[in-house]
Amino acid sequence: MLHEDRYGLPLSTASDAAASAYREGVDLMLAGWTGMAEALERATAADPDFALPHIARARVHAFYQQGDLARQKAALARELAARRGTERERSHVETLGLAIEGRLPEAIAATLKHVESWPRDALVLSLPLGAFGLFAFSGMADHDRARHELCERVKQHYGEDWWFLTMAGWAMTENGDVARGRSVTERGFNLRRTNAHAAHAVLHAMFEDGSIDAADRLVGEWIPTYDRAGILHGHIRWHQALGALEQDDAARALAIYADVLQPTATQAPPLNVITDAASLLWRLSAYGHTVPKALWAEADATAQKLFPKSSLPFADVHMALFAAATQNQEALAARLAVIEQRLAEGRLPAGPVVPAIFRALAAFADEAYASCVQTLAPVLTEVVRIGGSHAQRELVEDTYIVALMRSGELPRARAVLDARLHRRPSLRDARWQAAMG
Repeated sequence: MLHEDRYGLPLSTASDAAASAYREGVDLMLAGWTGMAEALERATAADPDFALPHIARARVHAFYQQGDLARQKAALARELAARRGTERERSHVETLGLAIEGRLPEAIAATLKHVESWPRDALVLSLPLGAFGLFAFSGMADHDRARHELCERVKQHYGEDWWFLTMAGWAMTENGDVARGRSVTERGFNLRRTNAHAAHAVLHAMFEDGSIDAADRLVGEWIPTYDRAGILHGHIRWHQALGALEQDDAARALAIYADVLQPTATQAPPLNVITDAASLLWRLSAYGHTVPKALWAEADATAQKLFPKSSLPFADVHMALFAAATQNQEALAARLAVIEQRLAEGRLPAGPVVPAIFRALAAFADEAYASCVQTLAPVLTEVVRIGGSHAQRELVEDTYIVALMRSGELPRARAVLDARLHRRPSLRDARWQAAMG
C-alpha cells in the first residue's frame, strides 16, 4: 500500500504505523503542540529505515538547542534517504538538514528550489516562515514582505488548510495588512483550535490593531487547553504580559513572569527563554517600574549558560539587554568585539545595526540618554534586520522613546509616538502621555 502525508505526498514506508505516527508528528509540529517528539519516535520505531521522521525529530531537537542530537539525526536521515527515498524525500531531508546546521543562505536557496517542485511540502515551506524562520534570521530588511510574497505564490495549493491559513495570515499581519491578516489567521484558528501557532498569530494581529482586552480574553480562555510544556506556552503568556504593560499593570506582568517566564518556571526552548525574559524585564525597567535585581541576575545566569557565545543577532541583542541591565561591561564588550569582527569580515548579514543596538543599550543603562538617542536614530529603520516579530523588535523603539524623554527631547518623543499611533492604535498612549507629564 502506498502511504502519503496529509498533503498527498508519497511516503517511502510500507508500515501503516510509521506513516500514521509520522503524519501525527508533523501535524503536531505545525501546530506547535505537545507530543510531536513522541509521535515521531513511534514512527522511527515502527520503521527505523524511514528517513522523514528522523529529520523531523532532528528539527525538534534543534528547536531546543540540542545541537549534537539534531546533527546526528540529520546525518542518519540523509543516509537513509539516499538509500531508500524518493527525489522529493531526499530534497526534503537535505533542506531541513541545512537549516538544522545553521547554513542559512544554503537552506533558503534549497527551500525555494524545493517549494517550486513540491509546493505542498508544508514542513519545508514552514522553514522561512514565522518570526524565527530562515527569512527573519537572514539579515534581510524585507523579510516580512518576503514571507507574505512566498505565501501568495503557493496559496492556490493549500486552500482552506488550517496550517497554511495560520502562517499566511501572520505573514500578512507582519507585512502591514493587519485587518486581512487577522481575518485569515482566525479562519485557520477556527479550523483547528489545538494550534498554538494560530493562537500566537492571532495575538500578533491583536497587538497590531490595539485589541488588548480581546487578546487578554483569548489567552485566558484558550491557554488552559495548552500544556505548559508546549513550545509556545510561555511566549503566549509573554504576549499577555505585554498587554498588562499596555494597561500600565506592572504587578500583573511580573506575576506572569514569575508563573511561566522565569528560568526556574519555564519549559520553553532556549531562544524563547532568553528573549522573553530579557525583553519583558527591560520593558518594565524602561517604563519606570522596579525590577528586583535578583530577577535580572537569575535570568542572566541562565542566559549565559544557554548562549555563552555570539550567535544569531536576535539572540545577541537580548544578551546585550542582560549585560546592560546587570552592568556587566566585560560581557557586553566581549560579545560586541566578536560581532564587530564578524561585521568587518562580511559575516554579519544584519549589518551595522547590531553593534549600534549594543552601544545604545549600554548607554541607556548608564543613563547616557542623549548618547543612546544619537546611536539609535540613524539605524531605527534597520532594526528589522535582526529578525523576530514587530512586537518583539518594538522594544528598541521603546528604548529610543524613553531615551528621548529622559534627555528632555519631548517634541521628538511625541513625534515618534504619533507615528506609532497612526500605524497602530494602542492603549499604550495613555501611559506614554503620563510618562511625559
